[in-house]
Amino acid sequence: MNKNPKIALVGNPNCGKTSLFNALTGLRQKTGNFPGVTVDRKIGVTRLDKTTEVDVIDLPGTYSLYPKSLDEQVVLDILANPASKDYPEVVVMVADASNLKRNLLLFSQVSDLGFHTILALNMVDVAEAHGLTINADLLSERLGVPVVLINAKSEEGLENLKFAIKGELIEHSELPKPVLRLDTVSKEFIQEIKSQFKVANDYLAMLMAGQIEKLRFLTSENRTLLVDINRRHSFQQVDFQTKETVNRYKILGAIADESIRKKDDKPQETFTQKLDKILLHPIWGYASFFAILFLIFQSIFSLAEYPMDWIDSGMASLNEWLKSNLPEGLLTSLLTDGLVAGIGGVVVFIPQIAFLFTFISLLEESGYMARVMVLMDKLMRKVGLNGRSVVPLISSVACAVPAIMGSRTIQSWKDRLITIMVTPLMSCSARLPIFTIMIGLVIPERTILGIFNLQGLALMLLYLLGFVSALLSAWVMKNLMKVKERSFFIMEMPVFQLPRVDHVVMAVWNAVKAFVLEAGKVIVAISIILWVLASYGPGDSMEQAEQQIIKENPTLSQEELGNAIASAQLETSYAGRFGHFIEPAIRPLGYDWKIGIALLTSFAAREVFVGTMSTIYSLGGDDDTDTVKNKMRTEINPETGGPRFTPAVAFSLLIFYVFAMMCMSTLAATYRETKSWFYPAVQFTYMTAIAYVAAWITFQSLS
Repeated sequence: MNKNPKIALVGNPNCGKTSLFNALTGLRQKTGNFPGVTVDRKIGVTRLDKTTEVDVIDLPGTYSLYPKSLDEQVVLDILANPASKDYPEVVVMVADASNLKRNLLLFSQVSDLGFHTILALNMVDVAEAHGLTINADLLSERLGVPVVLINAKSEEGLENLKFAIKGELIEHSELPKPVLRLDTVSKEFIQEIKSQFKVANDYLAMLMAGQIEKLRFLTSENRTLLVDINRRHSFQQVDFQTKETVNRYKILGAIADESIRKKDDKPQETFTQKLDKILLHPIWGYASFFAILFLIFQSIFSLAEYPMDWIDSGMASLNEWLKSNLPEGLLTSLLTDGLVAGIGGVVVFIPQIAFLFTFISLLEESGYMARVMVLMDKLMRKVGLNGRSVVPLISSVACAVPAIMGSRTIQSWKDRLITIMVTPLMSCSARLPIFTIMIGLVIPERTILGIFNLQGLALMLLYLLGFVSALLSAWVMKNLMKVKERSFFIMEMPVFQLPRVDHVVMAVWNAVKAFVLEAGKVIVAISIILWVLASYGPGDSMEQAEQQIIKENPTLSQEELGNAIASAQLETSYAGRFGHFIEPAIRPLGYDWKIGIALLTSFAAREVFVGTMSTIYSLGGDDDTDTVKNKMRTEINPETGGPRFTPAVAFSLLIFYVFAMMCMSTLAATYRETKSWFYPAVQFTYMTAIAYVAAWITFQSLS
């Protein structure tokens, strides 16, 4: 086959669908957006046998084909549109075996659309722990489709599933008979829609009639025609959907009761149920959550310390080696003072980023993140959000861009908008380099009570400050937005299970790679621009600065004179002039013109701040074998004669970057999700204002 057949994975949220996708595709997968909508699109390749490969599409989780959120709507768009690029030849319906009746609703709707469908019963071991035994052969006979027992986490049953997929593709077995008879509407009504829109499937015709506004592939003419047909036949979509759901559950309930055998004896309390008594407790649940956060931030500092030191000293040695072995000139200066210095200021933080994503992946893989959503729902509602808002807020600890996109699972537009507006206040991984280096400058590296790392505690407090500010901002927006719209929160909690090592490794690798590549592109571009702006000045200002330093300092050694000349030239360069231009605005925060340059460049991406500081001090003539932290620690404030980065300045910068919206990608994501520049403008304005005022108060209080 020149073009791989497409296999769609469909299922309820938390049924193990994504675990199955990872098990089938491994590293042979890529992500993007579904055409025309900012919803994650995962597609990978799996081999059914030595000669047959298929494309596997992981569709968003949904409970039915009547969508209530943007990601659920994607499932309807694809399965109801044969012209879609992602329209599958076979649908694998992944179902939680311990909640079979509820999962069968979506299965029956997909099957009635006329797909070759396979029912993959996942987590059979969980069902057995609840005293349930499923007769897969009887279930297959009653539903008319292949039923395969699998365990996506341990990859049990995968070969049987591949065999079933191959059978559906090659043998083209007869399509299953419809589960639901459409006898609540007239045949003439269905036939008219099928005739007008060249549709062969009865249930697809009914979905078109009932989902006029939800099906994005319908043109305005299509919608007008469907409205007219509905009116002439007195079709009421809500009544039909209600009757359809009730009738489906009657039929499916009977089938499930036949196929499931329950043990007479009361099943023993499972490990998950015992653990949930603690993790969902109104007191111990929050205590456990904050204890886990504390452990994470302690570990980020303690575990990452040694690899960070190795990378930091390695980059400094590389820079020194390049300067010693390459001929002096502009290209060498660009390479060492621009690119290597800038990139070195970011790659040093790869260990901390890796540890952060490792912990996040472990929490998601184990099933704990769903508990956090349920636990936080009550608190979220008081500030205008709901439990589903927890996912974007927590995932923004990694990056705010996918976190904002993740808000599409929130049904209420008001809740979703507030979540989008406050999510960037959560400290993302791009802030981690700034936090780390500033904490290292002013917080001593010592332990409290012999086990608690003081720097790790400071880092946790910064992240908690972002979280609290997000909640307070949400509360303010809730009271400003007079929208009377109620939202509901339903969460299917998965069982606790050991995370798959390969899944965690894959998640960390993808996250670190994205961080390095995305940051790298920005850093390379800005480092080159910054090097040019810092290496040249208007007219002959650079030459005059050099002559003046030589004239005023005749007794300096050669090395001291070179450093003095480099510092003076940097100050008179284009970059230095830009820094001096904005210095009056940032001086009340305790910042000088060098910090001002870093603030300007970091508006492209926060993590550029450290790379810029590294470049600035390399061009400033300091000892190039020093790390950026040492260069900043030894920087002198010419007005006081003391260190530039005092506790007041360092804490002012920390507070500024907790609140500041300094990420163009996040603003672009807000625009894509809201379809308006008004909301990104408000987001940027209010966050920058909070950052400035909070940093000013911090500096003035500590000075």
